[in-house]
Amino acid sequence: MEKITFADFELPEKILDVLADSNLFEPTPIQEKSLKPILSGRDVMGIAQTGTGKTLAYLLPVLKTWKYNKNGNPTIVILVPTRELVVQVTEITKNLTQNITARVIGIYGGVNIKTQKLMFDDGCDILIGTPGRIMDLAIDNAISLKEVQKLIVDEFDEMLNLGFKAQLANIFTMMREKRQNILFSATMTEAVDEVLDEYFANPVEISLAKSGTPLEKIEQLAYKVENFNTKIN
Repeated sequence: MEKITFADFELPEKILDVLADSNLFEPTPIQEKSLKPILSGRDVMGIAQTGTGKTLAYLLPVLKTWKYNKNGNPTIVILVPTRELVVQVTEITKNLTQNITARVIGIYGGVNIKTQKLMFDDGCDILIGTPGRIMDLAIDNAISLKEVQKLIVDEFDEMLNLGFKAQLANIFTMMREKRQNILFSATMTEAVDEVLDEYFANPVEISLAKSGTPLEKIEQLAYKVENFNTKIN
């Protein structure tokens, strides 16, 4: 059977060139399986562990249909739970869009918000950030979320575990109802189900393995800690 390549995705040449420069030619299973559901415009719920290539799984179809917004407000918002993930996803997105006109900004808490506001002076097309800081900037009118066409929530289960449910709910209300929601989670929990039922319209579910399945290529280690109960307290 002939292998699928990124060329079969019919992506813009400028993005294919970047993938080739990064020595990426063949999609991972989650990337191959996500393309058509995301391109359909329906809400999508993907079950995928860290390390499966899910960042490109949502970025490639979203960038395939992306159009420049002259108003300077983000049309794509990517929510992630941690500062480290903001840095990682922003770096991947900037690399992928280096030959097109997309303005990519990554933001997170713990940094002077006044400095971050200045980053939006020349507009923003793709906004990547933690829920708390995106909500703060929207409340301060530093950004508008009214033109968001695609909302991506990465590590959805982890975001709920970290207590971001209230911020997520606020962000959803700041956006127009007519948008596409793309969510990725390593596990399907009751909390994830509740939010899906409340805010999203019959999402297509994509899964490669049972919820919570660890990746074989990731080695997991445990260290026995002295005075364990003391550490817990």
